[in-house]
Amino acid sequence: MEEPSIIATPTLQIAVAQSGAPDGWPVILSHGFPYGPESYGEVTPILEAAGARVIVPFLRGYGPTRFSDPETPRSGEQAALGADLLAMMDAMGIGQAVLGGYDWGGRAGCVVAALWPERVSALVSVNGYNIQNIARSMEPAPAVDEYAYWYQYYFHSERGRAGLTRNRREICQLLWRLWSPKWAFDQATYDATAAHFDNPDFVDVVIHSYRHRFGLVAGDPAVAEVERRLAEQPDITVPAITIDGDSDGVLGSGGTAHHARRFTGPHEHRVFEDIGHNVPQEAPEEFARAILDARALSSPR
Repeated sequence: MEEPSIIATPTLQIAVAQSGAPDGWPVILSHGFPYGPESYGEVTPILEAAGARVIVPFLRGYGPTRFSDPETPRSGEQAALGADLLAMMDAMGIGQAVLGGYDWGGRAGCVVAALWPERVSALVSVNGYNIQNIARSMEPAPAVDEYAYWYQYYFHSERGRAGLTRNRREICQLLWRLWSPKWAFDQATYDATAAHFDNPDFVDVVIHSYRHRFGLVAGDPAVAEVERRLAEQPDITVPAITIDGDSDGVLGSGGTAHHARRFTGPHEHRVFEDIGHNVPQEAPEEFARAILDARALSSPR
């Protein structure tokens, strides 16, 4: 990966990998937990060839991205992720872009698409409507889903914080295997991404994320209004393509096709065969096609 540029926002110094024509149509691709921009390594050249300006940020807590103020809460809540994405677009002078992402990155894209639709020409979201319904987070799920969420419950405890601090590479590699059981990644592929977990804020951001989504800790007051708006579970009106991998180890008892009612603009749902959680790295051609097709859905607008 080339040396990323640093985009200064009021909250973060965001490390960003950029490629393609500077005057190309902008597409922002956001990674999830516990992954990194390498997820889009084979997606990027396909989009570049289609005239895109490809922007891939390191999320808060990953790689070279740093908080601007040591006093800023190390929040991993959904409102903060969406606010980071919007602030980065503002700092880069990007009025409107195609957004693509999975896991935390898909959540950031869904937040911006739902609350600031004028900034999003189209959306590709792995696992559908990724905005958390925190008010209902304590309702029990089917047993197979609860089993898949073991890592979240682990992070609720101080034992989990200590475990992530001490064994972050072991834990995250286990999650890669469990979530993408048919993806035969090698050690070098994992190590290239795992280096980003050495960020000094990684543990704090991750632990806060998995506690906040269950209502166990307070959020950052700076994004409280965003979180309040998300609690209303707003629809996504922009053109969107949603994706599930049929071998995604996080989905548990089923996919997210039933999320379609949350997408009130042009929308398609796709299921990728033998693909797990890290869709863009496991199926780069199919993911890139979804980005291009989502952009085509937006053309009448």
